[in-house]
Amino acid sequence: MGKCPPYQSLDAVKKIPGPNGQAYYDISPGPGYRIVVLDGYDISAIGWPRVHPKTLQASEFLEKKNPNSDKNSPAGLLGLERRFVMFNGAVGREQLEWLDGILQDSTKLKQKVIVCCHLPLDPCASSQEALLWNYDEVMNVIHQYKCVKACLSGHDHQGRHSIDSHGIHHRSFEAALECPPETDAFGHIDVYDNRLLLWGTDRMQGTEMYFNP
Repeated sequence: MGKCPPYQSLDAVKKIPGPNGQAYYDISPGPGYRIVVLDGYDISAIGWPRVHPKTLQASEFLEKKNPNSDKNSPAGLLGLERRFVMFNGAVGREQLEWLDGILQDSTKLKQKVIVCCHLPLDPCASSQEALLWNYDEVMNVIHQYKCVKACLSGHDHQGRHSIDSHGIHHRSFEAALECPPETDAFGHIDVYDNRLLLWGTDRMQGTEMYFNP
């Protein structure tokens, strides 16, 4: 048998422009807005080398949270605990501190912030099995500021929209993976001072997301 190719992380393969080579970053495509991209697999049992510290941290976490031999199974887990499966992950401590700093800066600059993370951050916008492990910690940081207007995500596949207790919109997108033949699931978002308008095609549902400027 041939040798396995050397491991390359997602950020190395995709050349993601994150700080210190990480797969989370922020951009400001136009005046008044900042887009923050989080790495929901920062702490994960998949995607890192088997002996990487982040893999070991995630594996230890799953051993405590999920008693099943198959860590991709939520069998026996109740309610929000069903998110503790191997196909999910978490935002690490260093990334949380980075996010806090970005939101502080955005507040000073009077920017509106859109947070993007593959794993959903709100239980009302996702199945319990698809949530970020530490979505509550991430939202505790976000809720300290008024600059975040929307959190966009994938992973749930079905597509959902919610507005949390702080007025932040959460929109998980319908997955093309679930499309029947001859159908699509894509769209684009028009950005305004007081709203985001998602124009969807086929399975992608259009969504109006209004907020206080």
